[in-house]
Amino acid sequence: MRAPRLSALFIAAAFAGAAMAKLPAPSPEAAAKAAEAKDKAAWTAKAGAYQLCKSQEKTAERYQADASKAGRDVKPGAAGAACTDPGPYVPPTAAPAAAATPASAPDKKS
Repeated sequence: MRAPRLSALFIAAAFAGAAMAKLPAPSPEAAAKAAEAKDKAAWTAKAGAYQLCKSQEKTAERYQADASKAGRDVKPGAAGAACTDPGPYVPPTAAPAAAATPASAPDKKS
């Protein structure tokens, strides 16, 4: 019973080194694509938070209206931060290619 457990431990230890191997650096295209995906995910989170904020405001207004119709005294809640619309998604612009290339050295005269 100990032998299978011990052999499984040795196999796991043997593959642990391979799992910890360092990956090569991503290509510039892959890095740009990953940065754009990260930017879009951040915008999506902001848009989701905005939609949640608007729905919470609408629910609170409806609750207060229904409570006042029923004759209950409803105290207004604490005013939170206003919902801010993130606007439409705009992908980040790439830096101009001319700025990325170094200027050529002046020619020397003999």
